[in-house]
Amino acid sequence: MSGPGRLVICPTPIGNLEDVTLRVLSARRDADLIACEDTRTTKVLLDRYGVTGERVRYDAHVERRMAPRLVGRMRAGAVVALVSDAGMPLVSDPGFVLVQACVAAGLAVEVLPGPSAALAALVASALPAETWRFVGFLPRKRGDLEAALQVSETVVAFESPRRVAATLAVLAELDGDRPVAVCRELTKVHEEVVRGTAAELAARYADAPPRGEVVLVIGGAPAPTGVDPGAVDAVRQLIDAGARARVAARVVSDLTGTPANALYREAAGS
Repeated sequence: MSGPGRLVICPTPIGNLEDVTLRVLSARRDADLIACEDTRTTKVLLDRYGVTGERVRYDAHVERRMAPRLVGRMRAGAVVALVSDAGMPLVSDPGFVLVQACVAAGLAVEVLPGPSAALAALVASALPAETWRFVGFLPRKRGDLEAALQVSETVVAFESPRRVAATLAVLAELDGDRPVAVCRELTKVHEEVVRGTAAELAARYADAPPRGEVVLVIGGAPAPTGVDPGAVDAVRQLIDAGARARVAARVVSDLTGTPANALYREAAGS
């Protein structure tokens, strides 16, 4: 090998193996080394298209240890293909540490386009896509979850099927009319996109959680109108004193008559 190598980011189909691109297959064939989130999962795709080559494990448990080794290989001239089990590496998947290390070392990083569950769900949702926010996996703590949901842009999030009902119930409490799409098993045989309001879908999944991999797409929270700045300031003071944001909003709402949801959105957005 002569000269430095490079890192090639190779997205993987999110369900249907026929969604792999010709460029990605070519990059994997030409790579000196394929860094895989799971070598067994990657082997299924490679075997399907007759791709062989050296593979190493590169997941969240080993990336800080493996990144310097891979950078060393690239400095010696190797081309490394980084792949995840499904979708685009780095997007709720390993790879950030390696990309940072390559940039710091002055190595080229090439990103190939390809499948993304977040983008597929956003388009399938029929919700506004001009501005949107991807939040990865939604937080589990109630306060953090409410804050993640109370934004003005369309929200795209991964969620465990076991938690979909609880998440939708929280959203329905905040605003039962918020539009939602539950996108399940995208590109697979049992693909399903269910659209409705937060209240409707919370009821639908309360006793029958969805199966398979789920992406939630949630319409942006409506902009508050006519909220008394003094009431919002009172909420913020209670939060600063240690009260939970939702509790503080309810207390001030009881005292002023201002809708609690509007107070919460204003205070949480500050």
